[in-house]
Amino acid sequence: MLNWDHVFATRMAHMRASEIRELLKLLERPDIISFAGGIPDPALFPEEAFKAAYADIFSGDRAAAALQYSVSEGYRPLRDWLRGEMEKIGIPCSVDNIFITSGSQQALDYLGKLFLSPKDTALVTWPTYLGALQAFNAYEPNYDQLTLTGNRTPESYRAAAENLGGAVKFAYLSADFSNPTGETVDREARERLLTLAEELDIAILEDAAYQSLRYEGEAIPPILALEIAQKGSIEETRTIYCGSFSKTLAPGLRVGFVVANQTVIRKLVLMKQAADLHSSSINQIAIANVAERHFDAQVAKIRAAYGARRDAMLKALATYMPAGTTWTRPEGGMFIWVTLPEGMDGAELLARSVETEKVAFVPGQAFFADRSGANTLRLSFCCANETMIDEGIKRLGRMVQGALAAAA
Repeated sequence: MLNWDHVFATRMAHMRASEIRELLKLLERPDIISFAGGIPDPALFPEEAFKAAYADIFSGDRAAAALQYSVSEGYRPLRDWLRGEMEKIGIPCSVDNIFITSGSQQALDYLGKLFLSPKDTALVTWPTYLGALQAFNAYEPNYDQLTLTGNRTPESYRAAAENLGGAVKFAYLSADFSNPTGETVDREARERLLTLAEELDIAILEDAAYQSLRYEGEAIPPILALEIAQKGSIEETRTIYCGSFSKTLAPGLRVGFVVANQTVIRKLVLMKQAADLHSSSINQIAIANVAERHFDAQVAKIRAAYGARRDAMLKALATYMPAGTTWTRPEGGMFIWVTLPEGMDGAELLARSVETEKVAFVPGQAFFADRSGANTLRLSFCCANETMIDEGIKRLGRMVQGALAAAA
């Protein structure tokens, strides 16, 4: 019998199952209050708008195009609409700077492939988005902690990468309401990152999956917008902006996008031609139809719903969590990051929680490239109503209090 381990590529040793995807199976259990999945509430999907969009496709003259192969760059009317949206947030560009992907996760995979050779270093925050680590892991990189306080010099990043046999290639971060912490990078830190990237001569991967989900406070220009303002043209920039319709319209259609200078876009197009030729034609057309007619109203609807659920979770945490436990207070997004007292283990807590309190969450260790952060956890508030949030956090707080008492 074939020894599969002998013939698998070495990159397979770096690939692990997603702890979050495994936890999503708990959503099928009706007795579980789940704060685990970072997924939108299906009750808020614009179902009627999509029904009308698909009906329109098949009742008009676009059916043949919707069912046919298409260009790798993406559906032109969708890219035209995105160009207008980018203009609104300070990113003037042309359709040639926009590339459609099968979800923003595919964009991260392509960018890992584009930049990383084995032993190269990716700079990521501690913690960072687990899906990004999974995408990059296939290309056998090393990771270094991206700090935005100015405490580290470019030379220290460069030397650390060289000592590991490679070079620093990019800095990856989610600047607005990040997954998993919900935190936002302020303008000064964004500008420091641009300076660091210039000194290291590396790319910046700006994951903007949650940018539309702001519930309070003033919007901060995207990193790409700040760089264009500095340099005058997107063609002179090193920031690569990754967006998605998954958190605003519907994740099941798998439509994401990249906005970048044309040198990068052309390379990504080559990758797509070799991988899946193009993203689903019919889904791109449907997304374009719904976005053009309903995007602003849909975003307003989900902002109101998710903002109320965020408020409910913050109130419940303040009411039920014992002293010594802290958490973030995000201005938007889908997540709150909880830090437990030292010595507690989020994974152990989850195992007990699912069995005794019937509450699910994501242990924080999964989001650290070095597997630290054992005493942290991520809570998502989007798929639970206010009553469920109050009851679930009450149970969780009771369990944390009990664990502290047992350890005393």
